[in-house]
Amino acid sequence: MADASESHAQHVSFILLAEFDIDQGSVLARQYPFPTGTDEQVLAEFMLPDGAHSQTEDWTIFFLNQTPMNTIAPVFAPELPERSDDKSAVPSEESKPELLYVLNLVRTKKDQAVRRGGIVKAMAICTHHPFIQIFKPILLVALEDYFSDPSMECLARLFDAVNAMDLSAIPHLSRSEKLVLRSSERRDTFIEKFAQGRRSSHDVGEHGGADDALSEGSTAGQVRPVTPTSMSSDMDSALGGSVVWIGEQDLHSDMEHAKETIQRTSFDRGSVASGQSAGPKDRLIAKGSTHSSSDSHQQPRNLDTHFFSTSIAYKGFVLPIKIPLYLFPGEVGDYSLIELVQTFSSPTAIVTGPLHSHLHTNGHLTHPIIVLFNALVTQKRVVFLGYGKPAGLVASFVLAACALGSGSGLLRGFTERAFPYCNLSNEHIFVSVPGFIVGVTNPIFESRSIWDVLCNIETGKIIVNKDIRPAPPLSSNPHTLLSRSGIVPTSVEDDASKIAASAPKDGKEGPKNEFVAKADSADNHFMEDILSAISFHYGETLVRSRFTDYVLKFLRVAARYEELAFGSTSIGYPSLSFIEGDTCQLGSGIVADDNLGPREMVSNMSRIEGWRATESYGFWKQDFQSYLKNSTIRGFDVHYQIWRLRNARSMPDAEVDLIWRSISANVRTYEQIVELLSWLPPHSGGLLPIGFGLFHQQEIIREITVDFLNTLRAHNVGAQFVASLNYFHRIAYIRMLQAREAASGYGFPDPHSASQSSLPSPGHLSPSTVIPRTAHPNMSTTSLGQA
Repeated sequence: MADASESHAQHVSFILLAEFDIDQGSVLARQYPFPTGTDEQVLAEFMLPDGAHSQTEDWTIFFLNQTPMNTIAPVFAPELPERSDDKSAVPSEESKPELLYVLNLVRTKKDQAVRRGGIVKAMAICTHHPFIQIFKPILLVALEDYFSDPSMECLARLFDAVNAMDLSAIPHLSRSEKLVLRSSERRDTFIEKFAQGRRSSHDVGEHGGADDALSEGSTAGQVRPVTPTSMSSDMDSALGGSVVWIGEQDLHSDMEHAKETIQRTSFDRGSVASGQSAGPKDRLIAKGSTHSSSDSHQQPRNLDTHFFSTSIAYKGFVLPIKIPLYLFPGEVGDYSLIELVQTFSSPTAIVTGPLHSHLHTNGHLTHPIIVLFNALVTQKRVVFLGYGKPAGLVASFVLAACALGSGSGLLRGFTERAFPYCNLSNEHIFVSVPGFIVGVTNPIFESRSIWDVLCNIETGKIIVNKDIRPAPPLSSNPHTLLSRSGIVPTSVEDDASKIAASAPKDGKEGPKNEFVAKADSADNHFMEDILSAISFHYGETLVRSRFTDYVLKFLRVAARYEELAFGSTSIGYPSLSFIEGDTCQLGSGIVADDNLGPREMVSNMSRIEGWRATESYGFWKQDFQSYLKNSTIRGFDVHYQIWRLRNARSMPDAEVDLIWRSISANVRTYEQIVELLSWLPPHSGGLLPIGFGLFHQQEIIREITVDFLNTLRAHNVGAQFVASLNYFHRIAYIRMLQAREAASGYGFPDPHSASQSSLPSPGHLSPSTVIPRTAHPNMSTTSLGQA
C-alpha cells in the first residue's frame, strides 16, 4: 500500500458518474479523465445499489483491481505516476495491481416531472488512499454541483481540486510510531514531526517543488532523534535539574498547555493501569524552569497529532480535511468494531447450523464474534446481509470484519478479498475469489449456497451453511503435542481426548461432534472483557487495540503449535524458557512453562491448521521474517520479556537482571525506544512493567531502571511515557534521582553519556549473550545490598 504522504502521486485516479435510466437501468454516464477500461455495467451496478431510489442519500464502497473482471485497464491512459509500496505491506506478487478504493455517493431527488418521480445519480472517487472517508465533504458538494450543472467540467473540477490537495508537510511515521500514536490519547504525541514537516514545506517553497522535498526528506523510521539540547526549555529541564515540588494546576488546563508547545510534558497524568490522576502536589519541575517556550514552537490550540490538517478548494469553498496518521493499509474507510461487536452480541444473536472445528473452537458455547473471527481467519466465504438496510451500513460491517480478522492491519490479505457492497448482477465477480467477504442487501443471497457463513446484521444471527466443507484431519494428535510440550495437566488431557474423539475422520466430522465447550474458556473471558469495556463507554481505539492483542496472541500460539507439530516455526520466536548458568539465555515465544500455553494450543489447533492453509498465513510468514530483518532491537524477544515483567508470578533474580541489562544495552536510539514503547501501550499499563524495576530488591536493578528512564526522557515520546507513570513509580523515580544527585554532586546523569560504552552496542546482543555483572555506570558508590 502506498504511503499517503506521497504528494507527487495523484490522490484521485478517476471520477465516475452513474445514473439510473428508466429504460436502460443503471448506466455509467461519465468517466474522467479517461475510461477505466473496466466493464461499465459492472461499475454502474456497484454505484447504484438495490433500493437506491428509496434512500434520499446513501454511501457505498467498493474496490477495484481485485479480479480480472474488475481490474482497471485503460486504453487511452497516459503513463501513470509510479507509486512505491509501504514497507509494512509488500505484496508477494510484484506484478499484482494495487487496489483502488472507491467511495461512492448516490442521491435521489424527487421530481414529479420525470418518470418514476425521481432522479437518481451517483458520483464516485477512485483513490489509492485507504482513508477514503476524508473525501466525503468534497463529494457531497461536487454531486450537488453536478445536479445543477450536469457536465464533464464538473467532474474535471472535482478531479483537479482533490489532486491539488497539499500533503507536502505531512509527517512520515514508521509502523512502530503508528502503533504508539494510535494507542495514545495525548494530542501532542510526535508533535515535533509536525514542526519538521513545516520546515520541510518552507524549504520546498524556497528551493524547489514538493517532489524534491519528498525525495530528499526523511522517511519513516529515519527521522533524526530529538536530543535534550534540541528540546524546549520545559522538556529539557523538567527532570534535568534540582527537583522541587510545586502546586499543581488543573489537569485539563495542563492538557491545553500541552497543545501549545511542541515538546512539553508534565508529571500530572496518572497511568492507565492505576486509573488515578495526579494529586494537587504531583507536579515536578526543575529550579529555574519556566512555562513558556519560544514562539517558533507554538502550535494551534486545537492541534491533534493523530491527524494531519489540510484543505481542498472547490468553486470558492475551502473544505477542511483531516487525514488520520495512525491507520495501516488494511484499515479502509470509516468502520466501527464496537457496532460489529454489539450487533452480534445482542440477545437475539445466535449461531445456527452444524458445528465445524475451524469455527466452533469452544463448541456450542463459542461466542458469535469468535465464530466470525474464526471464519475470517480460516478464509471461509462470509456474507453480511442487511435486508432493507442502506448499502453504506452493510459496507461498514464488511470493513469492520476485515479489521476484526486482520487485527486492525496486523495480518494481510483481507481487503483484497473484500467486496463491501455487491448485488446479484455482480455475483460472478466475487464468487471467483477464495474466502470472499461481501456485503449484500438482497435477501435472495440467504437461499443461495455460495457462502459458508452468513451474518444477518438486522437480527445478529450467524448461520453456518449446512453444506460447509468439512475440515481436513488434524496433522498431529493432541496427546502427542502435549507430551512434547513437557506439561500435561489433567484438564488439558481431557480437552485433548475430546478433540481427538471429535476430529474429522476420512474427511468427515466426528459422529457425535463432541467439541470441547467450556463456559470459562479464554475466548469467552476475552469477549466478556470487550463487552464490559463497551458498556463502560470505552472508545473505539481501545476495542481495536484489544482485538490487535487477541490476534497477536493467536499468532504466538500458532507458532508454538508449529514447533510441537513440525519441529520448528517461521512465524514466531521459538518458545524457550530462561536458562540460568554461566551462559544465561533469555526466554522467548509463548510462555512454555505455563499451563495456559498447552491449554490454548489444544483449543486453537483446529483453527490454526485452517489458517495455515490461507494466503494470510503466507503473508504473515513474509512479514515476520521481514520484522526480524528490519527490527531495530536485536537479539531477544522484546514482547516476551515485557510479558514476563508484567505478568510473571515469580522470576529468578538472574532472569530479571539479564532482562534489564539486555533492554538497557539494546534500547538507546530513537528508533529502538519507539519500537519498545509500541509494546507498552497505555491500555496495558504503559511503562508499568518498567516501573516495577524501581522497587526491585537489588539496587543494581533499581539503578539500571533509573538510567533507562533517563534514556527514555531524552526523546519527546519517551518523556511522555515517563510522565504517565503512576504516582508511586513517579515518587520512587524522583527520590532515586534526588539521592543520586546528592551522592554524586554533579547533577543528573546524561542518559547518552559515554560512560555507558562498557555495555554491548545495539544489535550485537543475542539471547545467549552474557552481560558482565559489573557496577552499572552512573550508579552511586553505595553497596549493592537489599533495599
